[in-house]
Amino acid sequence: MIRWKPPTSIHTRLTLWYTGVLLIILLVISGFSYWLLALALTRDVDPVLLELAEVVRESVTSGRGGPGASEAVAELDAGFRDQLVQVVDAQGVPTYLSARLKGQPLPLSAVARENAQRGKPTFETLHFGPRQMRLVTLPVLPKGRPPEIVQVAGSLARSHRALRRYLETLVILIPLGLGLAASGGALMARKALEPVDRMSRSARRITAEDLSRRLELRGTGDELDRLADTLNEMLGRLEGAFGAMRRFSADAAHELRTPLTALKGGLEVALRAERSPEEYRQVLAAKLEEVDRLIRLAEDLLIVGRSGADLASSRVPVDLEQVALEVLDVGARLAQPRGVTVRMEVADPVTVLGDASALHRAARNLIENAVNYTPAGGLVEVNVARENGSGLLSVRDTGPGIAPGDVKRVFEPFVRLDAARDRASGGAGLGLSIARTIVAAHGGTITLETSPGHGSRFTIRLPAVE
Repeated sequence: MIRWKPPTSIHTRLTLWYTGVLLIILLVISGFSYWLLALALTRDVDPVLLELAEVVRESVTSGRGGPGASEAVAELDAGFRDQLVQVVDAQGVPTYLSARLKGQPLPLSAVARENAQRGKPTFETLHFGPRQMRLVTLPVLPKGRPPEIVQVAGSLARSHRALRRYLETLVILIPLGLGLAASGGALMARKALEPVDRMSRSARRITAEDLSRRLELRGTGDELDRLADTLNEMLGRLEGAFGAMRRFSADAAHELRTPLTALKGGLEVALRAERSPEEYRQVLAAKLEEVDRLIRLAEDLLIVGRSGADLASSRVPVDLEQVALEVLDVGARLAQPRGVTVRMEVADPVTVLGDASALHRAARNLIENAVNYTPAGGLVEVNVARENGSGLLSVRDTGPGIAPGDVKRVFEPFVRLDAARDRASGGAGLGLSIARTIVAAHGGTITLETSPGHGSRFTIRLPAVE
């Protein structure tokens, strides 16, 4: 069995839809106009028949019945060409028949007889032999004599011929007009979709190796221009994403190469000469630190590369005060040998929905960053508060602050504003980037308030549970 498949081309589908809708409209209009014409032709016949019937009635009335009336009607009937005349008495017996009836009387319906008794004319359409006729029945109510009925019938052959010619004209003109309209619609659809074809060809030439190319705008401001502008915006985002991916890959390779090179160099030196077990143990212990750094770096890269849905897959109520206490303990251990004071203030208890371990990681990265950049004798303060239906966890330090031009850069992967200090602490410049990724996955934001020489404040804002 062969199944019909719809055309895949929008141009073809538009043409078919346009042609189909136009065909339906033409058929409806043609049918309605045919009905109006038939009604008009019938109404044109009725006044003529009524006028002839009134003339015959006047002849019957003036003839005062009997042979005189029949002779008067016969004289009138002789001048009729397509009409048939019949006069019927009160008992329904014809008193006069047109010669063209050949002795076959015209039918007198019950409705026509009843209307005649009321003095009203009746119009009917009937089949008389092979012909379709229009019949008018008119009462004759003379004074002092029994009532009679005058019937005049006229053929509808001319009306039918006119309707037939009109129908033949429609049969010719509708397909012709439909074909011309379909051809014009196809040309207009092709012209309208030509910019889409150009956009498609231009888009095919854009590859991942060269995302700087853009689709050309025609300057008309129409839907196609808006589509091209939207696609250009998407290409811009893709270009930025691919660029960030390339930079991330290069930075990750660089970060991995440094400890791997150090690990390889240390092992090569250890293997150049015979050493005692204690010396080998010392070398392996030193290289174990490099391995730990590689493991931490690999974990950080996995977190940065994970999607937001993965980072916030487990949504449970989390007490921000408890998270702050846990990271405060980590910060205190890190700050003690540096001579930095760490403290916490809680304005209001706040509960949020999220992954406790992920939020803990984000807050820990902030406090570790604050301790690392705060000089001896400085202060790191952790605050928990509620504001406008949101839970806030902020970390403030009294470090050197951040230059205005670097505020946005600090959240990018592998960015170190103090490279020597950060490398010495074993960091790879991923802490703040990981914190932003985790917070964004929980539907929150992380902001930075800073001033060179006056420290910085990082604030995590998350939707609070009422």
